[in-house]
Amino acid sequence: MAATTLSLLTSNSVSSLRRHNHTSSRIHIRTSRSRFSIKAFSAPVLSQDDLKKLAADKAVEYVKSGMVLGLGTGSTAAFVVDKLGALLKSGALTDIVGVPTSKRTQEQAASLGIPLSTLDAHPDIDLAIDGADEVDPNLDLVKGRGGALLREKMVEAASDKFVVVADDSKLVSGLGGSGLAMPVEVVQFCWNYNLVRLQELFKEEGCEAKLRLDGNGKPYVTDNSNYIVDLYFKTPIKDSDAAGKEIASLEGVVEHGLFLDMATAVIIAGGDGVTVKTK
Repeated sequence: MAATTLSLLTSNSVSSLRRHNHTSSRIHIRTSRSRFSIKAFSAPVLSQDDLKKLAADKAVEYVKSGMVLGLGTGSTAAFVVDKLGALLKSGALTDIVGVPTSKRTQEQAASLGIPLSTLDAHPDIDLAIDGADEVDPNLDLVKGRGGALLREKMVEAASDKFVVVADDSKLVSGLGGSGLAMPVEVVQFCWNYNLVRLQELFKEEGCEAKLRLDGNGKPYVTDNSNYIVDLYFKTPIKDSDAAGKEIASLEGVVEHGLFLDMATAVIIAGGDGVTVKTK
């Protein structure tokens, strides 16, 4: 009987994820008469940015030439804007107009040659595409950790369709459930007065309210010259509809990051691929 030996050699050099998106191993089998090898590939390993890009690419399929588009803000929405710019440049899309939800998005879109306008000029928007910070089973959202919640809500409320793009890390059983910030935009005047009132509203959820600071330790100022109070919940919000109404009723509150009953579809990218959720 011929003797056989089996050895597993793993490559020490792994190409970048964007080019190959896998690691490889080579199995060498030796017999007394012959030698052959079988190359095996592991399952793809996708980064969070890869997942965001997958969701963004799927969302852009909703876009048709001639549309007025609401352009969202944030890391996932930036991939959407990049894709729209590429499609315009190639001629695959024509005659679109973007309504940006922040100065940051406005600058990005302008640099890519996307024609831009405002809600004043285009109060009826065909489609808005934006990311989300949390998505619950009812497709209700927390948005605004990027600081653009007021303009995002105005543009997306004016849109016939609102498509949300996110990776699966944004899925929660209830809003506030991630333990991360749920933003509330407030006027600068007596901001601490409203911070205390907001925290008191959500005692049962163990809420902690904090003024958002910028990289220099100064209060973060929105595009609308307001401050943001971030709410951190130990347990999910019990009644999102009631919470939204209570927050909005406080004098000095400009807008909150609960986006309720607004999403037409939510595109979620995960390790198993891209799924589209609708109500």
